[in-house]
Amino acid sequence: MSEPATRPIRGDAGGSRRKVGVRAPWWFVVPAISTYLFIVVVPSVRGAMFSFTDWNGLRPGWSLVGLDNYASVFSDRTARDALVNTLVLAVLAMVVQNVVGLLLALGVNSMVKSRYALRVIFFAPVVLTPLVAGYVWSFLLSPNGAINEALRAVGLGGLAHDWLGDPDTALYAIVLEIVWQFSGYSMVIYLAGLQAIPAEVLEAATIDGAGAWSKFRRVVLPLLNGAVVINVMLCLIGGLKQFDQVMAMTGGGPGTATETISTAIYKSAFSLGDFPFSIALAVVMTVVIAVLAALQFRLTQRKVS
Repeated sequence: MSEPATRPIRGDAGGSRRKVGVRAPWWFVVPAISTYLFIVVVPSVRGAMFSFTDWNGLRPGWSLVGLDNYASVFSDRTARDALVNTLVLAVLAMVVQNVVGLLLALGVNSMVKSRYALRVIFFAPVVLTPLVAGYVWSFLLSPNGAINEALRAVGLGGLAHDWLGDPDTALYAIVLEIVWQFSGYSMVIYLAGLQAIPAEVLEAATIDGAGAWSKFRRVVLPLLNGAVVINVMLCLIGGLKQFDQVMAMTGGGPGTATETISTAIYKSAFSLGDFPFSIALAVVMTVVIAVLAALQFRLTQRKVS
């Protein structure tokens, strides 16, 4: 093993020389690591410890109850429904958002004259606060909202529906809002990947007689592997911790049709005052996100020459 780069230091007493390893760059990360440990890691570990207690969030005293809170999490119907809804919402949003984002990127990467204006238009919803976007869509999807009124105006009143009040459609309406708002974010990542593909590679494929679909499937898509991995992971993690849009559009209802783990944590802690249960639910959510993110990363990551 080669030794670290060194340099002689002159001027020591007695005329001797000493070697100093080049390790200065490590010291630059110490403030950031210390801040992260103090603000994130330590409070998270201390908070997780309370999931094994009966602490009510107010009194200083508490006692250990073991795994009772976790047993309550897996036996509680609301918590189970929230877990299923979260997984369904995350997977649907991940798939649809990536497909739409990739299609938009392919469109604005062409030589259309309005491509720069289209990039701004498609990315504009991303800068909106999710809570504000959720309230806007709750108005659009209300029984007398703009979408139902538009359907009635074109003679399709039979399709008008209480999209957020029906347990069968409420969750899919939230997925629609998420895809609308964040497809532009995925578009930007895919667009960066497309613009990084060498033009010579595409020209060579064209010379070899590859059609548009064959060129996309055999050349473009493999070279977008990095963008796909990043987009899928960001979409999955964002869907698993979804909170703002759900609270703004349905509040978790009707019933538990759109309840997610994040909304269940909020309600358990601040509406019901059951802090140990909410902390246990948060720990379960953290484990689920970590496992699924790691699994997704292993399945989608592969080297592209």
